[in-house]
Amino acid sequence: MTARDSQRGAVYDAEQLVRGAFERADEFGNRTVEVFGSQLTLPVERRFGSVESVAGYVERVLALNWVRAGWERAAVPVRVRARRGASAAHYEPDGAVLAVPFERVWALRELVVLHELAHHLAPSAEPAHGPAFCARYLALVDGVIGPEAALLLRSALHGTGARIG
Repeated sequence: MTARDSQRGAVYDAEQLVRGAFERADEFGNRTVEVFGSQLTLPVERRFGSVESVAGYVERVLALNWVRAGWERAAVPVRVRARRGASAAHYEPDGAVLAVPFERVWALRELVVLHELAHHLAPSAEPAHGPAFCARYLALVDGVIGPEAALLLRSALHGTGARIG
């Protein structure tokens, strides 16, 4: 039995805020945002155009020394597959499969893939979007995209009431 996923809405709301900031930075060419009075320059977020490009990215992230040292499940390979007609990416623990909807442009991005990898790295019996998930997701965003992106995500998570820990 898995634990109740009581933070799901808060996590998705926070991600939407962060995706919006990255999209505006890309659209207007201004990568500087203000977060609680501090100026941050957002790094460039990677975008993907194929199942193969996501699969290669996932392999490279899971092979990072600090990822391998931090989570035992980093040694478990992830298979990436296209998901048709769906509105969101998802992770399938049975078989360690990351399903990405290539018909949804917003899902072909680094933040979404790191979110799903945070699910992959989880021990089996924890809430899907609970405090431990949020801590793992933040660690991945910090180490892979950059500390500015992690600070923005952490602020958004706090703003939506999601607990981290």
